[in-house]
Amino acid sequence: MKIHVVDEKGVRHALEALPGWRVMEIIRDWGLPIKAECGGACACATCHVYVEPEWQEKVAPPHDEEVDRLDEAFAVEENSRLSCQILMSEELDGLTLRLAPNFD
Repeated sequence: MKIHVVDEKGVRHALEALPGWRVMEIIRDWGLPIKAECGGACACATCHVYVEPEWQEKVAPPHDEEVDRLDEAFAVEENSRLSCQILMSEELDGLTLRLAPNFD
């Protein structure tokens, strides 16, 4: 399985993915620039990504806690998600997303 991640410079990366892993873990473990400060506990918004439109319906909808965290994020768009809350599965093979801007 793979996910496709477009970084802030517009470079597209095809990353090997395992089922059951959080998308945030996959991005982080492949060395792409994602902070993920809380380690996947949905306690921050530093793993903010944009899910490409053709994948939005395939990704499970956000729960209330994720929506609350996104309220704290910068540059939120309609397709914003926290990558720690997206679990990789066979149905998401080929998932394409963009990293949100990193405001340090």
